[in-house]
Amino acid sequence: MRNTNFIRNTGFRAGLFFLGCLLMFSACRQPKKYHDAITVAAVNNKGALADILSFQQGLNASFRDPEISPLPDRFRMRFDGLEFFEPDTSFRVWARLERTPDALPFQMQTSTDEQAAERVYGILSFNLKGIPYRLEVYQSPDLVLEAGYEDYLFLPFSDLTNGKGTYEGGRYIDLRIPTGDSILLDFNKAYNPYCAYNPKYSCPLVPEINRMEVEIPAGVRAFKK
Repeated sequence: MRNTNFIRNTGFRAGLFFLGCLLMFSACRQPKKYHDAITVAAVNNKGALADILSFQQGLNASFRDPEISPLPDRFRMRFDGLEFFEPDTSFRVWARLERTPDALPFQMQTSTDEQAAERVYGILSFNLKGIPYRLEVYQSPDLVLEAGYEDYLFLPFSDLTNGKGTYEGGRYIDLRIPTGDSILLDFNKAYNPYCAYNPKYSCPLVPEINRMEVEIPAGVRAFKK
């Protein structure tokens, strides 16, 4: 997550930090409440479920870290883990990436008076639960200049669980630019923007085009204060 005056730590860089954390925390003991999610189906999806659980561990570890946690101290001191939906590999789908190299940067609206510079990197086309979708995925002209973030992509989306079990403003997924034209979308790695935990953060709002008319009970649930 990027520490800037714009505080786009909002979660924009959260998942990318989590990707870095996965290796660091993969050996950590898994919280008991996630063990219950491992069923007989996990035998056939062992790699995918391990990846999802590692993401959850890395996310929880970052929220406990006072140096990078978005939680105010009063919440962080008694933090015992975020609430996640049970891992569901049916929400891992392959999407076709159609790049849009001629797209110009624009100012994305946020939850505050700030604006976030973005560019539509491409269009993701995929089927979920038998329904076709096309979502825009974004690249920050500023973030791409930072070492380690040259291939970072940002996918904000909303779905019909928002306000009914998930954060009302939608959620984010962080991605890396693939070498080809296919990219794995794992909605189990959907996380809340930081303004869901702390109003000091400025969160990019989900564009209308990325509002999905489907329930996606996967990833991080709404935060209960």
